[in-house]
Amino acid sequence: MPTVDKQKNTFTSSLIRSALWLGLTLIVFFCLVKLSFWQYDRGFEKEQRADRITQLNQQSPLTLNEVVKLSKEKQFIGKESINDFPVTVSGQFNGDYVFLLDNQVEKNSLGYRVLQVVQTQSHAVLINLGWVQGSINRNELPEITPLNGQYNFKGHVRIVEQGIMLTAQDFTQPNWPLRVQQIELDKFSVLISPLINKPLLPFVIYVDQAETLGYKKNWHPMVMPAEKHFGYAFQWAALAVAWLILMICLRVKTNRSTHQPSKNSAATLQNM
Repeated sequence: MPTVDKQKNTFTSSLIRSALWLGLTLIVFFCLVKLSFWQYDRGFEKEQRADRITQLNQQSPLTLNEVVKLSKEKQFIGKESINDFPVTVSGQFNGDYVFLLDNQVEKNSLGYRVLQVVQTQSHAVLINLGWVQGSINRNELPEITPLNGQYNFKGHVRIVEQGIMLTAQDFTQPNWPLRVQQIELDKFSVLISPLINKPLLPFVIYVDQAETLGYKKNWHPMVMPAEKHFGYAFQWAALAVAWLILMICLRVKTNRSTHQPSKNSAATLQNM
């Protein structure tokens, strides 16, 4: 009887270990596969966006009023929007209110993106003028000459995606130029609207790289190209396959090690 109980306990323990092994193997495998598909989808989206940007750049730029009208009237399909539309802007720069977007890197140098507000008869919109070098001393802001007066220039519409922030930005007592950690147009609009009597439009215009207006224009429509996403997708898929092969090999090796002592014990009992 003790032998039977011991065999039952051994069988139960083996069954539990097998279930845990199978569960761990499948969970990690499917997580890796999911990451692979996610990167592939991102790459496919980037390909579509790159094709769309190429098509948009072949069209004549819209006016700011046309962009606003289009955003209100047109029913865009999927993830399409007014993002990346080329636009011509004619308006007054207000040099009193300058935003400095912090932690912007250019060739291993830390700096800022300079943003100012342009006003037209009907609208006010935030303009990204480019990158400037920052100081090692965090208490020193870069010396810039704000733009004032009437300007005509070309740019591209950008819908700003909000990132994760550990602490909320507080603009209750702003000092201009205002250093910010992230572009939050809703908060910027609440801050600026009473001063200029217009709300900010819900997008930013990046000055065209061919324009002499502004500072160093080091931006790209997409931070990571589609090819990199496809490369990461392949890597995650390869890791999933490697993980599966590794776990199967470990399981086979473990089973052999477990069965070998059992055979030796059985042979010893027969000899006795």
